[in-house]
Amino acid sequence: MSDMPKQTILVVDDTPANRDLLCKILKARYHVCVATDGECALELVHAVPIPDLILLDIMMPGMDGYEVCRRLKADETTAQIPVIFITAKDEVADETAGFRIGAVDYITKPISLPIVLARVNTHLALSQARKTLEGQTIALRETARLKEDVENITRHDLKSPLTCIIGMPSLITSYGNLTPEQEEFLAIIEKSGYRMLQMINSSLDLYKMETQRYHFTPTTVNVCAVTYRVLRELQDLLRAHGCAARVNLNAHPAVPEDDFPIWAEELLTYSLLENLIKNAIEASPEKSEITISFTTATRPQLAIHNCGAVPEVVRETFFNKYATAGKQAGTGLGTYSARLITETQGGSIAMQTSRDEGTTITITFLSQPHEHWDVKSKTDQQQ
Repeated sequence: MSDMPKQTILVVDDTPANRDLLCKILKARYHVCVATDGECALELVHAVPIPDLILLDIMMPGMDGYEVCRRLKADETTAQIPVIFITAKDEVADETAGFRIGAVDYITKPISLPIVLARVNTHLALSQARKTLEGQTIALRETARLKEDVENITRHDLKSPLTCIIGMPSLITSYGNLTPEQEEFLAIIEKSGYRMLQMINSSLDLYKMETQRYHFTPTTVNVCAVTYRVLRELQDLLRAHGCAARVNLNAHPAVPEDDFPIWAEELLTYSLLENLIKNAIEASPEKSEITISFTTATRPQLAIHNCGAVPEVVRETFFNKYATAGKQAGTGLGTYSARLITETQGGSIAMQTSRDEGTTITITFLSQPHEHWDVKSKTDQQQ
């Protein structure tokens, strides 16, 4: 014997014979309550327990079934209760009118026991499935919110021990009496601490970009100088892959002192270039060359080319979150964050790849302050 409580069905009909027949059909499986008119139905529907389904006659004196259904659907507490009309009307226009105001089904008179049970069982099952799905959706949203809170707290808490890690090397160095090797080790610790701090801050920034809450505050940035800083940081990776990097400015060899201004944030631009240049190195065949080219068109552009080809399986989703292939430690977040950063800064990013030509990532930047305001207004419209 099942321990599940019986579901409640409200029968609304002004004809005693119809009410008795429906009660006889349903009472073995369900808890049945009865209303003799529309006003009584609207009072009973707020009783405890609230009905799980309503069988509603259309033709009743006073308030007809259509009006009862309209009022039920207009009330938040009763709007989700399935309503099945019981009626002698069988015209298409009558059925259409009922469905338009929120009924889920029609049962025509004379009443058939198998049809009543089948329709009631079906719509109770559908209603229960909807409630289950809504509950799961709420639970998933709560889980996602909790996950975000935990991640944000974790990022915040990681900064506290980092303060000690970053500050201690300079304090130890100030005491003196260190060998060159010890000073080098301390410098590595300090550099790694700053690197970890940058990663935490970047993670927080990316979350704000994903949720469209990042406040873009650009200035004029010399992206050529930023590129050379990134290349210095990636020298060990270049050597490990046996690769070389060449920088061009308007089709001529560039030098670190060259100026290529864009309208951006310097830290975001650094993260953007580091991600893309690192990806280009890791995707390059050994002993090949990576080319970074700056060109001035209607807007400033940067193209990063390597001789490797993007695997076909991720070409269509290259800039999507978690899209990766062929990299054992790949997370699929590098190119995704590059797209987020580029679009947050009002630019655009594109990829072209082939086995013969290699891969080129092209970024178009903002060049004028007024372009920033245009982008911001679009963002505001989206929000």
